[in-house]
Amino acid sequence: MKNLKAECIWTASIILMSLLSLSPPAWAEKYELTRNSVEEAKEVNAGDISLFRVKLGDPEATAVEALVEARISGVRAEQEGTFILLWDKDNPTGAMAGVRITDGKVDLIFINNRFAHKVRGVFRHILGAKSTKEIRDLLGPEDFPNETLMGAKLLYEKQGFLVNFLERQVNVEFCLGCQDLFSGF
Repeated sequence: MKNLKAECIWTASIILMSLLSLSPPAWAEKYELTRNSVEEAKEVNAGDISLFRVKLGDPEATAVEALVEARISGVRAEQEGTFILLWDKDNPTGAMAGVRITDGKVDLIFINNRFAHKVRGVFRHILGAKSTKEIRDLLGPEDFPNETLMGAKLLYEKQGFLVNFLERQVNVEFCLGCQDLFSGF
């Protein structure tokens, strides 16, 4: 009887491990901007970010399929040059989010304050921030500050993102190793 019980447990654990190894990689994504409420800024890394299941490094075909060809509720998507831009259907005053494709791969994901109603977690608070102090309270001190009278660029290079703050306009860019993103510092 003990051998039968041990065999059943062993078989069940093997089946469970097999099923977990077949699970889609999207389940393992740490921070889907529109789904997961990650509130701890230290846990956020550009490599773990996805926008409607599109991650940095994904091929262009994956990005086009997920953003342009798929029907996303309340969103209109267009591919313009190297960018796939997402517009709010109710308020199409400007792109609210998007990705940039370079050399056939997604190398930049961006969101701005028009996207605040869709994003969850710490970046919802950042997109609604009224001051750089509020952003620093949420994210901690940046790696390289660049503040002027007009606004600020807060670079969190170790985590792979840049927050642009210009009065009430907030833009967050996620990128891994983008020299053009970091060149202004």
